[in-house]
Amino acid sequence: MRQIRRVTGVLMCAAAFACLAQTPAKKGNSNVKKQAFGKLPDGTPIELYTLSNANGMQAGIMTYGGTVVSLTAPDRGGKWADIVLGMDDLAGYLKGVPFFGAIIGRYGNRIGNATFKLDGKVYNLPKNDGDNTLHGGPEGFDKRVWKAKTGGGADGPSLELTYTSKDGEMGFPGALSATVVYTLTAKNELKIDYTAKTNKDTVVNLTNHSYFNLAGQGEGDNLQHQVTINSDRFTPVDKGLIPTGELRPVKGTPFDFTKATAIGERIGQNDEQLQFGKGYDHNWVLNKDAAGLTKAAEVYEPKTGRVMEVWTTEPGLQFYTGNFLDGTIHGKGGKVYGLRSAFCMETQHYPDSPNKPGFPTTELKPGSTYRTTTVYRFSAK
Repeated sequence: MRQIRRVTGVLMCAAAFACLAQTPAKKGNSNVKKQAFGKLPDGTPIELYTLSNANGMQAGIMTYGGTVVSLTAPDRGGKWADIVLGMDDLAGYLKGVPFFGAIIGRYGNRIGNATFKLDGKVYNLPKNDGDNTLHGGPEGFDKRVWKAKTGGGADGPSLELTYTSKDGEMGFPGALSATVVYTLTAKNELKIDYTAKTNKDTVVNLTNHSYFNLAGQGEGDNLQHQVTINSDRFTPVDKGLIPTGELRPVKGTPFDFTKATAIGERIGQNDEQLQFGKGYDHNWVLNKDAAGLTKAAEVYEPKTGRVMEVWTTEPGLQFYTGNFLDGTIHGKGGKVYGLRSAFCMETQHYPDSPNKPGFPTTELKPGSTYRTTTVYRFSAK
């Protein structure tokens, strides 16, 4: 569900990033380190923060787009590897990448026909995905510079990022003040807490767009990854990948991941929905038996033994299998990112919810606070 946008201009970049997060921190060293990561064409400096926990896990996050640039996890033998797609430096991101690791907003996923109605008023948004608006538009939160503040507590080191989206930015009503806190816990979790407030009625749907390969970034395709999704229904889409409004049972379809199933087992089936998405690029309706944090999915990579669990307070999960990666992007360390070389699990409200009154609402009103949490937990077996 990704679209590559190219940006040109003169820029200054720091040294290549390729090996920064490959070496684990020393035992007991839990902190946050800051370094320059280049400048935007207008001279705005971009910073990279590296969070490290006592186990040796690291997460590199930059202020441009609030982007997760790197994330390490151990395999069953204790070997660490960077498991998210990304670029060596800021220049690589500015040349155009499909939302690698970025904070997505003001509205994650698609809004059909680039328009919605709120309080009786029609709002027209920029089209950046055919006739639709994708991930907040061509200058969404992934293209913004976030203010950073480091911290830490009992859970582990953290990075607080803030950004205020002006009233009317990308066509959305209301000034939205957003805060995203990344915490790297002692349990080898990357915890992401999102909050937002507005001064006018608006819609909001924030998520993170990391591309994962549990074998290591650039280490082949994802077809052997075994996926479990805690969902009995998904939202089928039309040719433009906009939900039809139906909540369709997964039973008897290629979308049934209620039991661990390899990504490649059914992705090539002659199924209309798979053809529309060129693979999996759909929203699953999570089985929520509680209002709080619940387990949404688990992914197991058999070669390395790495396991990723996804826990969230959100009602939906967009599972995307890198169907539009085509080998033209050379990422960290010169690795080629080919077809299905990673997958995404974007926790969210459903796509096009502002136009689907039967879906859980994404409306936010003044005086209320948008709150959501997602945890990516890593282990090996």
